[in-house]
Amino acid sequence: MNRIKLIVLDVDGVLTDGKLYIGSDGEEYKSFHTQDGMGISIARYTGIKFAIISGRTSKAVSKRAEELKFDYVYQGISEKIKVLEEIREKTGIRLEEICYVGDDINDLPILKMVGFPCAPHNAVPLVKESVQFVAPSNGGEGAVREIIDEILQKSENYYQIIKDFLAGKILDRQ
Repeated sequence: MNRIKLIVLDVDGVLTDGKLYIGSDGEEYKSFHTQDGMGISIARYTGIKFAIISGRTSKAVSKRAEELKFDYVYQGISEKIKVLEEIREKTGIRLEEICYVGDDINDLPILKMVGFPCAPHNAVPLVKESVQFVAPSNGGEGAVREIIDEILQKSENYYQIIKDFLAGKILDRQ
């Protein structure tokens, strides 16, 4: 695996369990896993950038992305490849240096382009057949953290990263 410089995440079914909770006021609620947040913080500490490209638009996603200091957040996107190309133009990051995590058929075009395509355990079968790594956990249940750990364990001295992270960073609320 080449050095991953950018991790791009779908939201529903990846960062969340894929269920939509909509209140009587029309407000949408989502549940995020704290271990995913810690994994994102550790990976950001190593210099990996993060992006969200989601087909839906949600205030909850904006809030979580702000808390975790995502570099790029795109919501309400139907043509995800155009957004990925825009990010690549801004950053100069090559396709082989990108990990994309998706769970459904609308993610297949990007999954087939990037260097390290991944999926949570609950992804649809066609997606799971098309990726290099399937996390043992479902989306919204720590799958993103497992993918980040897989990346860091294969590309860096993982235990040294953790030691340095703990020694040099005050842990923010994850």
